[in-house]
Parts: sequence; structure tokens; C-alpha cells
Amino acid sequence: MRHLLGGLLGAGCLILAIDALAQSAIPSANPPSTNTPSVPVVQNVTAPAAPVNPSRRFVCRAAAQKFQGQERADQMQLCVEQVRLDCLRQAIDQKVVGPQRRDFVQDCIGE
Repeated sequence: MRHLLGGLLGAGCLILAIDALAQSAIPSANPPSTNTPSVPVVQNVTAPAAPVNPSRRFVCRAAAQKFQGQERADQMQLCVEQVRLDCLRQAIDQKVVGPQRRDFVQDCIGE
């Protein structure tokens, strides 16, 4: 059993070493012709990732994490209803009516 495991481990290391050598091998001495399409250059991005705007429901869930049991459920429900009311006020201020208002409120909440 030990020999089998050692043999598999050795074979795996050998395969990885061959793969690494193949990737770092020197390209052929022929200069590239001018009529071949150029390979796109991959750029490394060093800037931090843009922050993701979490849905308001997610924010409510995160805020309710510090509570337990029924109090957690109550805080979650209050927060979601407050968000819904804020979104409804925003829709009214923007004079959104009809089915568009319902869609606006749902998009605003992040459902």
C-alpha cells in the first residue's frame, strides 16, 4: 500500500514537472510572420474590485443578525417594510404610476 501511494505521488510530481517545463519551453527560433494575427495581451488589474451594491433585503438580513428568535424575525420584517415604504415614497416623488410603480418598488427593494 505504501509503495502504491509513493508511486502515485511520484508519478503526479513527474507529470506536474513535465507540464511546467512544457509551458516554460523556449519558443521556436522562427520569427513570427507579419501576416499572422497578433495574440491579445492580457493585462493584470491592480485596482481593487468595485464594491457590489447589496440589495436592501440583504442589508436588513445583515442588520437582524444580532437578534435571536422572534425578535430577529420582527426586526427583519420591520426593516423590509421600512425599505418598501422608502421605495414607495421614491416612486411617488418620481411620479411612477400603474404597473410600473410595482416593478419600480420591487427593483428598488432588490427582490
